[in-house]
Amino acid sequence: MKIFILLLTTLLPLGIQAQDYEQYFSDSTLRLDYVFAGDVNSQQIYVDQLSKSNRWYGRKHRLNELPLAGNGQITVCDKSTGMVIYRHSFSTLFQEWLATEEAKHTKKSFENVFLVPYPKQPVRIKVELRDYHDRITASLTHEVDPKDILIRQLERKENAPYVTLQQAADTTCCIHIAYVAEGYTAEQMDQYLADCHVAMEALFEHEPFKQLRNRFNIIALLSPSHDSDVSQPGKGIWRNTALASHFDTFYSTRYLTTLHLKQLHDWLACTPYEHIIVLANTAHYGGGGIYNSYNLSYTRGKHFRPVVVHEFGHSFGGLGDEYPYGDSDPMYFADTEPWEPNLTTTNKKPAKWQDLIDAGKAGLVEGGGYLSKGVWRGQEDCRMRTNEHPVFCPVCQQALTKLIDFYTVR
Repeated sequence: MKIFILLLTTLLPLGIQAQDYEQYFSDSTLRLDYVFAGDVNSQQIYVDQLSKSNRWYGRKHRLNELPLAGNGQITVCDKSTGMVIYRHSFSTLFQEWLATEEAKHTKKSFENVFLVPYPKQPVRIKVELRDYHDRITASLTHEVDPKDILIRQLERKENAPYVTLQQAADTTCCIHIAYVAEGYTAEQMDQYLADCHVAMEALFEHEPFKQLRNRFNIIALLSPSHDSDVSQPGKGIWRNTALASHFDTFYSTRYLTTLHLKQLHDWLACTPYEHIIVLANTAHYGGGGIYNSYNLSYTRGKHFRPVVVHEFGHSFGGLGDEYPYGDSDPMYFADTEPWEPNLTTTNKKPAKWQDLIDAGKAGLVEGGGYLSKGVWRGQEDCRMRTNEHPVFCPVCQQALTKLIDFYTVR
């Protein structure tokens, strides 16, 4: 299933220390809404809207480091000094769409939403998009004055309460996950909460999440839909749901996404969240995951548990797909090392995970990233390759552990 590309790397700090958070930021969130638009030949970034909500649920340490590179980055600089005071990364449906046939002859726009800590003083914010060769294809820099009267103050939705499923051992330094209901009516919220528990326990059956479970704070947002189930355009079925999600994204029958990211974040406004898992009340097999955006999984089928964990590997962990998918429209090239920690385009030493090879825990197995040749993975099978394999391979486990530590070890 050709879904998306996620790029990964670890970058070095640029000079801000953890204790500087209170110097530069208040305990609030600045929500940045953008429109990414264009076609394969030219891409643009536009500011849409700025919003503020109380509390900041992201990291307060290692502020200027990128845990994963993604295929886009956002950088916040103090306006008066030029110092980088926060960085984060992402991947988007827009950039994935650029690899489709449609993007060769049609211009389209996509919503994107990013969260950064709320600055105390004016800042410059730079957003960059990169292609599959790690080249910058679009960039926008704009200024934000935290006292701007047009920054909208967000409020909690009255009809969308949330339930805490698990509280982290230290809620001041943890990973905040929010489940969101899609295609569940108000009368189906009990079923939705049961599905949230199934998804949560499925995740914590896998290492390294199992041993690091107390570092996660998890809520379930009760976001009711007018209709039950979700849209399937290929069958002529359109439903009125909380996020207007649908299958057939990019004409792939199993690819389930929502294009309405502003709507998604409106539902979550003023709740404790950073990473998002959307559960879709449907028996049609499929899902999708976009790094540092969201993952979306079907729930009414035998593969619900492995699919929701696999997609979280994408959306949270920046892990790439390890299966081939027709060898067409490649996203990986010999001249560019993938940013995903579990894929490599070279079989020469030292390998990307040479320490695991030396320990006899991994190797170099050709095939991955939708290609049968020219991309290597660490083991024959993995949760990122098949639904049937019960665990993440050692390469993926090592990458996930490093990422969890990045967010939670001060």
